[in-house]
Amino acid sequence: MTTQLAELGKFFTITARRFDAGQSAPEMFSTAIDAAWHRLAQDPQAHSSFTAEHAGRELTHSEASGRGPIAWVGAYEAAYGPLPAIWFTAADGSLDTAALAAYRKTGRVVAEWNCSPAPSDGDR
Repeated sequence: MTTQLAELGKFFTITARRFDAGQSAPEMFSTAIDAAWHRLAQDPQAHSSFTAEHAGRELTHSEASGRGPIAWVGAYEAAYGPLPAIWFTAADGSLDTAALAAYRKTGRVVAEWNCSPAPSDGDR
């Protein structure tokens, strides 16, 4: 499993916890991890199995854009430790060193996103 898919699995686990707590969908701010999500989604059966394994349910990819603090970072850190550098990596493999340094200094992430997970139609 690639680093991107491993992190996507953790992201889906956090997603399920947020949904179960009545919270909003987490923001997908890493274009590297989002690119892996798009590749996974090209195989609907693999995508369904992956989301069920990591979130306990099927999830879909939903367009949702914004910019601001990433609300789920604390939940990730409590479960898995600090965010690894892949979260600050673009789809082309370039690392946003300034954003990573700011996170390491402050413990906060402020970023842009253009998608989030959503429950599948059967789970709404």
